[in-house]
Amino acid sequence: MTEPHLLPVADTRRTRTAMRGVLRAQRTQVWLALAALLAAAGCGLAAAPLLGHVVDLAADRTTRGLAWPVVLLAAAAVGQGAASYVGLRLVAQIGERFLAATRERFVDRALDLPLERVERGGSGDLTSRITEDIAMVSDAVRSAVPEFVSAALVIVLTVAGLAALDWRFGLAALVAAVPIQAATTRWYLRRSAPIYGERRRSAAGEQQQLLDTLAGAPTVRAFGLADDHVERLGHRVDRTIDAIAAVTYLQTRFFGRLNIAELTGLAAVLATGFWLVHDGAVSIGTASAAALYFANLFSPINAVLMLLDTLQSATASLARLIGVADLPATPTPTTLPAPTVAGPAVPTPAVAGAPDAPAGSLVARGVRYSYQPGHEVLHGLDLTVPAGTSVALVGPSGGGKSTLARLLAGLHRPDAGTIHLDGRPVDATSPAPSITLVTQEVYVFAGTLAEDLRLAAPDASDDALWAALTDVGLAAWARTQPEGLATVIGADGHDLDATKAQQLALARLALADPTVAILDEATAEAGSAGARLLETAARQVTRGRTTVLVAHRLSQAATAEHIVVLDGGHIVEQGTHDALVATGGRYAQLWHAWSASRATPSTATPSTATSGDGAGQRERDIPVTVRVGEQAP
Repeated sequence: MTEPHLLPVADTRRTRTAMRGVLRAQRTQVWLALAALLAAAGCGLAAAPLLGHVVDLAADRTTRGLAWPVVLLAAAAVGQGAASYVGLRLVAQIGERFLAATRERFVDRALDLPLERVERGGSGDLTSRITEDIAMVSDAVRSAVPEFVSAALVIVLTVAGLAALDWRFGLAALVAAVPIQAATTRWYLRRSAPIYGERRRSAAGEQQQLLDTLAGAPTVRAFGLADDHVERLGHRVDRTIDAIAAVTYLQTRFFGRLNIAELTGLAAVLATGFWLVHDGAVSIGTASAAALYFANLFSPINAVLMLLDTLQSATASLARLIGVADLPATPTPTTLPAPTVAGPAVPTPAVAGAPDAPAGSLVARGVRYSYQPGHEVLHGLDLTVPAGTSVALVGPSGGGKSTLARLLAGLHRPDAGTIHLDGRPVDATSPAPSITLVTQEVYVFAGTLAEDLRLAAPDASDDALWAALTDVGLAAWARTQPEGLATVIGADGHDLDATKAQQLALARLALADPTVAILDEATAEAGSAGARLLETAARQVTRGRTTVLVAHRLSQAATAEHIVVLDGGHIVEQGTHDALVATGGRYAQLWHAWSASRATPSTATPSTATSGDGAGQRERDIPVTVRVGEQAP
């Protein structure tokens, strides 16, 4: 199965470098945490020799001196608890800081990704990273890492304790158990990394297929493709199940080999103890302490090796997060040569894209774009939108209207050609919100009405918010709400209908106060009455701005100062409404067909001039108001 162009994954070296960087930045806390955990492990190891001393007292049939081992055992327990608390708390703080920094950097880069990069990789890949992978790393940071560090220190000190009792105990444990454990761990790590990587990839593929099927459910049903999509999802699920089965099988073999190491090691320590006691080299209590030491190794060794499983999976997830976090903060703008324009020559209003062009002058030259290599949607378009004017994009489905609108907004970068605003590439404009795109699908964020509006202008006053609502015709409704601007909307609040949601988006546009406004069928979701309200609101908030309108209704196009007709990715006509109708060309045909459908709705057929691009399955509308250089959440 061919994989999509997934987002990058950091290699092992880069992942380790990132983790070392965090440790260096917090070296003081790292050393304090290690010291506390070392003290906790030392207190825990005091139990074995103290119990061995009690055994010696019992072997001598005396209770003299029994009190102080009991007191020391109690003190060791208290000390172990206190030191463990301090150490684990410090380790958790270090891990949380690392997790917070990685998560913030990941989200920052994810929101900065070019839209076509996300589309090529598939939204399932991105969402699986921001959900499953972050959850996996979070679990590791909050539990696995502190437990692993603590268990590793216990192992090191226990082996040292065995050697301190008698070097032959340590030698017996090392010779009998460590080679088996080391070989088993190496065998496991060599096989587990690819398996966990496949597990993460299969989860991303399964999620992507599910999202694609749900998003396109109406189309899937309309074309009778339900069985095909269920089969595709089934293949993805089978791949995930196979990956899980491979992980489980590997783990079973791993722990089986560890049990052999434990059996071999304990037998060697007991045999060594029997031999040393028989020769009078050590007491029964010392031999007992050695056996307790080795038996106490079972839990930390198993914990370390079990946690390797979690840490291996978390490392694979971390590599996927760092892969995105390491992406450049902003794309470097490129200027590509404009190819020869295919199709008939089309006159273009003379507005230069020079640096001294009027504010709001939008110029596209030789623009080409394709969603899939070898399948161009736009074929070398030239378009100039003079500053402060309105241009309507019309044409049949598949003409390239929405694609061109997104290119003009900076959401996509052209494969060839250039797009300039006031003489500068649109993806290198100043930090000011120069271009704003509003589409037909609008996302209403959960929160108050004021919070939603201030997404476009965080410092806007209440008076500015009311002014924006008045411009779009939503102020009357807001004043009927007891809470006014504090009215909760979205999830767990007022569920705004399509008209009100779009009015809200247009109010955001007014607050953002862009130089250029691009409306991509921004009234398409509303009914007839709602459409009239939205058209009025759109005219109000775009007055005086450079405006590009992807017309859902030709009545909208008729009010624009300039009309551009696209068909098959080419500009086939452009001019004023009256001039194009008088010419009798493609626009005139669309206008007469649309006018006839409005006059006789019972016999009208759907107009080809009212839908989006043929690339619509690839270029789904972004459900928010977006600024240049930003991506939709």
